[in-house]
Amino acid sequence: GAIRGAARDGCHRQEQRRVPRPPECDLRQGCASRPPVCSADVASKSELCGARRLGHGARHRREHSGVQCRERGASEPAPEDVTSGPRPVTALISHRYWQTRFGGDPDVLGQTVRLYSNALSIVGVLPPGFQFPDETDLWFPETTISDNRGGHNYSAVGRLKPGLLLDQAQTEMTAIAARLERQHPESNEGESVAVTRLQDDMVGDVRLTLYLLWGVVGVVLLIACANTATLLLGKAMARTRELGLRAALGAGHARIVRQLITESVLLALVAGAAGLLLAYWGTRALVALAPADLPRLAETGMDMGVLAFTLGVSLATSLLFGLVPALHASKIDLIGALKLGGTQVLMGGRVIRTRGVLVVSEIALAVVLLTGAGLLMKSLVALRNVELGFQPENVLVMKATGVAARQENNAFFRETLSRIAALPRVIAVGATSTPPGDLSIAGSGPYWRPGRRDRASETQALMTIVAPGTFRALGIPRKNGRDFDQSDTADASPVAIVNEALARDSFGGENPIGRTIFCAFDTDAGMTIVGVVGDVRQDNPSIEPGPECYMPYQQHQYNNSTLNVVARTLGDPTALAGTLRRVAAKSSPDVPVSFTTMEATVSKGVADPTFRALLFGLFAGLAVCLAMVGVYGVMAHAVEQRSNEIGLRMALGASRGSVLRLILGRGLVLAAAGLALGMAAAVAATRLLTTVLFEVRPLDIQVYLGVAALLAVVALVASYAPARRAAVVDPVEVLKAE
Repeated sequence: GAIRGAARDGCHRQEQRRVPRPPECDLRQGCASRPPVCSADVASKSELCGARRLGHGARHRREHSGVQCRERGASEPAPEDVTSGPRPVTALISHRYWQTRFGGDPDVLGQTVRLYSNALSIVGVLPPGFQFPDETDLWFPETTISDNRGGHNYSAVGRLKPGLLLDQAQTEMTAIAARLERQHPESNEGESVAVTRLQDDMVGDVRLTLYLLWGVVGVVLLIACANTATLLLGKAMARTRELGLRAALGAGHARIVRQLITESVLLALVAGAAGLLLAYWGTRALVALAPADLPRLAETGMDMGVLAFTLGVSLATSLLFGLVPALHASKIDLIGALKLGGTQVLMGGRVIRTRGVLVVSEIALAVVLLTGAGLLMKSLVALRNVELGFQPENVLVMKATGVAARQENNAFFRETLSRIAALPRVIAVGATSTPPGDLSIAGSGPYWRPGRRDRASETQALMTIVAPGTFRALGIPRKNGRDFDQSDTADASPVAIVNEALARDSFGGENPIGRTIFCAFDTDAGMTIVGVVGDVRQDNPSIEPGPECYMPYQQHQYNNSTLNVVARTLGDPTALAGTLRRVAAKSSPDVPVSFTTMEATVSKGVADPTFRALLFGLFAGLAVCLAMVGVYGVMAHAVEQRSNEIGLRMALGASRGSVLRLILGRGLVLAAAGLALGMAAAVAATRLLTTVLFEVRPLDIQVYLGVAALLAVVALVASYAPARRAAVVDPVEVLKAE
């Protein structure tokens, strides 16, 4: 029932993105005893990663997120804490941070923790397991939003009243937005509110991955069940005489069925127990491979629910794969079993067809998984080879958040950049509010040419604050005009550099250099375009570049005083992290910094497709192995049952080669049937992957041909050993046995 309302179509709006934990972080003096979750990283919704701001009604925000919040001491920052000044003075801390930093001290209330240059008094400890919107150690009250009507980059969270539908809430919020637009047209014209479910907002973009994982596991389970049923059917045929004797001594069909199903249940329970052990280690591996921004990833593990589910699945599958062999075995030809004393009695056409159907089903299901894996892997290759518009190699990113007034922050970054540029291993250095691949802090809004602003048709652009040298440091090519320089100060005429997409959309074939452009950052004087640079895939490699306007950091207030210093280095960029940390500390010891590389940032953009392709590939490989075992089992048992026939054929002149081709042909027939059925199923099933494929169609002929070739090879390999065994049958020995 928890919902989230967010302003949309705002003039100055931050993009909503989950922010993964930075690799290094430092809360400076008060929190430096361990590597905590937080840093100076400003996240989406104007929150700090690991240090979250709370506005008025903080208690409502927590409780309405669906969490029963039990705190020690004060339940929320008092109203005077929010409005008493420009800086917060109180904080809430997580239970984890209370335990690790303060050792669970019950007298923690009233103690201080330093964030940047601020001393925050701890007024409460949140309960264990509380995570909103993600892993956070420190919350402090927002002190800047009350007087700013243009701040449309915040999200409100509330719980619907009982019986109230989401559409009704949307209607009410739309009416409120319309009223605000009439009352405050200067800040709310064209603004609206989108109401979504909080659960969808937090996990909606990973739901498809989890559903795909669930489906893939289900398919592999079905293949394993079919494989086991095939093997148990062969085992039951080998026990024909035993079961015939039981029936002759008075055992009814129901009793025989119960016996065989009981054996299957015991087998399944043992396998389930072994599976739990494998799952314990496998879950750790899965968590290690999963994208870092997967919601509640740290909570993934074994619990009573998992144990109960495993027990239920074990019992259900035992009935599924044990029932077919049990029913077949119960229909024994009693007289034939006692007369012949062999297993040939059960090898009627019905049993042969059943085993064939099971193997064909295994192959068909394996084809579906192989096709999906092939499509995702081809998509991933295309995604990794796409032209990014910049060069991420050997670029170190240092995220730093200023703590003082705009002029002092500018001085900090100016001094820091100058010192870094003087380092011998640094080729180029710059700073940007939005490094490519990281939209955790991204300002966007409309832009327009003089006299051409039309709310109905205005176009949105990404607004990026940069320092001189940024384009060279990131390897973004300059197409026309000049770069920013130190003369582009707050006292100089406002200037801007645009990308090719914005120049193309706004000016067509005209030269944009020297033209004026307006944006939400500066609606009065406008900005003179002094340069054009190449398009950059800012969000992730799968999204085409859109219009982007770059502005010098000394002329504009950057979001929450955060800039990302980008330094192109000689060799491994991480080797300079310690040096850059010391350089930043010389400029200001109160500015926290964190480090990553540009390549790591870009990799996050393909983390989800990499994870999906890896999962599909692993399970598809497992499915192929199971299908190979199934084909081998059927062919080996068929050769054993037909050994007399094969011996007679060879005694009558059949060559070893013809016998080999006969058995291999039988295996290929099974593979062809499974391939045909699987291809038809794959055509329907792979349409579900359309939204996650990049430059690959679900009906990619190369993938389907590759799957067909692979399955043919698998069938030949699985059939070759039984076929070779059949080809060396001694006809003399067979005739003697007859």
